[in-house]
Amino acid sequence: MADAKTGWDRNDMARRAAQELEDGFYVNLGIGIPTLVANYIGEGIDVTLQSENGMLGMGPFPYEDEVDPDLINAGKQTITELRRTSYFSSADSFGMIRGGHIDLSVLGAMEVSENGDLANWMIPGKMVKGMGGAMDLVAGVKRVVVVMDHASKSGAPKLLHECSLPLTGRQVVDMVITNLGVFEIDRGKGMKLVELAPGITVDDVKAQTEADFGVAV
Repeated sequence: MADAKTGWDRNDMARRAAQELEDGFYVNLGIGIPTLVANYIGEGIDVTLQSENGMLGMGPFPYEDEVDPDLINAGKQTITELRRTSYFSSADSFGMIRGGHIDLSVLGAMEVSENGDLANWMIPGKMVKGMGGAMDLVAGVKRVVVVMDHASKSGAPKLLHECSLPLTGRQVVDMVITNLGVFEIDRGKGMKLVELAPGITVDDVKAQTEADFGVAV
């Protein structure tokens, strides 16, 4: 675990997010910290990982002698296949997402509002490659969990009353996991702090949060 004075690190956050996965779930993992969630799926939990680029049933990241450059996830990371892996067009993949067939998506974010609005695809003035599948994921997936640092590199809060960056979706986030703790969001109504990272106090969280939130820890 991370030093108690600094809360959770990236792997700790991914490990906590993995606790939201249930046996039999179809799961989509976003780029960044969310990809680490695959390393912490609990024993006895059988989940199927889905990728927007047309792959269902992704295996773990490959060792150096196993790398196949043609096997990549939506974030262009090399991955491995399983015996049950299937391949199809990106259109079919988005049909799964838009049709509500994916149980859970774990995504990164730049900002989240207290009502569950999400901004995770661009910062004005900076080059972006596009939104990718984020808008479809937040609209079609049954449950959305965000994993992100609690504050930006400059120290600015990322949990806000209202997002200042272009939105990916309105009232779409159900849970936020940061290096300081875990928040549950009742979409459109507000957020609640339900878990603290080791060594972190409620006052520590309040000092780095603009959003209003209830406390249940």
